Amino acid sequence: MKGHSVEKIGGTSMAATATLFDNVLIGGRSGADLYNRIFVVSAYAGMTDLLLENKKSGAPGVYGRFVADEDAGGWRGAMENVRSVMHARNAAMFARPESRAEADAFVDQRIDAVTACLEDLARLRAHGRFCVKEQLMTVRELLAGIGEAHSGHSTAMLLRDRDVNACFVDLTLWDQDHLGSLDERLKDAFASIDLATTMPIVTGYAGCEGGMVRRYARGYTEMTFSRLAVVTGAREAIIHKEFHLSSADPKLVGEEKACKIGRTNYDVADQLANLGMEAIHPGAGRGLRQSGIPLRVRNSFDRDDGGTLVTGDYVSDVPRVEIVTGIRQMQALTFFEQDMVGVKGYDAAILDALTRHRIWIVSKSSNANTITHYLSASAEALKGVIADLQKDYPEASISAQPVAMVAAIGSDISRRGLVPDALSALERAGIGIIALQHQIRNVDVQFILECRDFEAAVRVLHEALVEDQGSSAEGRRAA
Repeated sequence: MKGHSVEKIGGTSMAATATLFDNVLIGGRSGADLYNRIFVVSAYAGMTDLLLENKKSGAPGVYGRFVADEDAGGWRGAMENVRSVMHARNAAMFARPESRAEADAFVDQRIDAVTACLEDLARLRAHGRFCVKEQLMTVRELLAGIGEAHSGHSTAMLLRDRDVNACFVDLTLWDQDHLGSLDERLKDAFASIDLATTMPIVTGYAGCEGGMVRRYARGYTEMTFSRLAVVTGAREAIIHKEFHLSSADPKLVGEEKACKIGRTNYDVADQLANLGMEAIHPGAGRGLRQSGIPLRVRNSFDRDDGGTLVTGDYVSDVPRVEIVTGIRQMQALTFFEQDMVGVKGYDAAILDALTRHRIWIVSKSSNANTITHYLSASAEALKGVIADLQKDYPEASISAQPVAMVAAIGSDISRRGLVPDALSALERAGIGIIALQHQIRNVDVQFILECRDFEAAVRVLHEALVEDQGSSAEGRRAA
């Protein structure tokens, strides 16, 4: 197959170093077959949590401790812990003492450089007359780049130890001042690389105007991956994850029941991204779709399986639900105003407030006098939104309540009786429905439920809409 691929490796896959080399980076290839592949790497699993904050629990890392300024040694101790963890990771990966020493020296150089920056900011902050708040986002960017620099540098070294002509492409800009656009950075970095004879290992974090973390939060690696595929004209973009893109979470429905999807389209990928499912960042999918580049999601631990192919034009031959997933807890913001009917402006005001407070809208519904937004946010985050709206509309009744959403998604779910079947299955299981949304385009149906019913609803709907309908001929067991 002509052309090259751009491939992203997730943090959990990166941490399984031996499997990664056996199944992905080398995978039985030799000679010319090793090349015409570009790899964009994430930080090793857990490393960005130590640098920024724990993605799930919110426990502070170096950044969180520096922002809190809780004590003189808090962030410094956290930074030294990062150094120790990175050294331990190197010790586990490198058999040659010379390579390990070089990897450790690289880590020390990066950590020492960023530590020096933080020390300077800490001294300014101690004076009290300097406001360093505007510099905190820069601190976050600097810290984020350390994780991918470590994994990228180490991976390139390990490949060279195996006689692969790998080159480390460092996009972190840790010691540079000029910040161009992401596309400019990528074009410059690859201008002189011969993909036919070189395997580039690229940092998932890229220093560029606007800041990757500021613009894309923790999804920045996928944006680098997507834009690199577009800029270099890749024939295919591949994401290597620790699981197949399956019909439901195998941990919820059972590995023997969850099936690999096999084929789907970018519309489905957009719905998954909207629900926060870690398939692909919505911005990343957009660039690939617009450029006509197919996306493949593969399981790093299943070397011989082709994974799931995502294209722009695919539609299932037979209407079917491809995946049942959702959000375990979200907030339903309800705005009721008796005088709303026939009056314009209410919806725009709500959207403006949500935008100001940077709240992610998953879905919305409205009737004559009520607008409900389903939001991926905490109750605490919504307090400011409600306060703003109540100030502008003192007569309105505004409230928020925790809910869960379970969605049945597919490239074509127009099967007659699908919604009645789903409702009957939920009724038999004793699961009540708060609300239901079914879009005209027949790509998804969203069931709004009590949070306590989330897991049971996923199992019940998967059984009724996927298992009882028969798995796709393109699918396979996800275990």
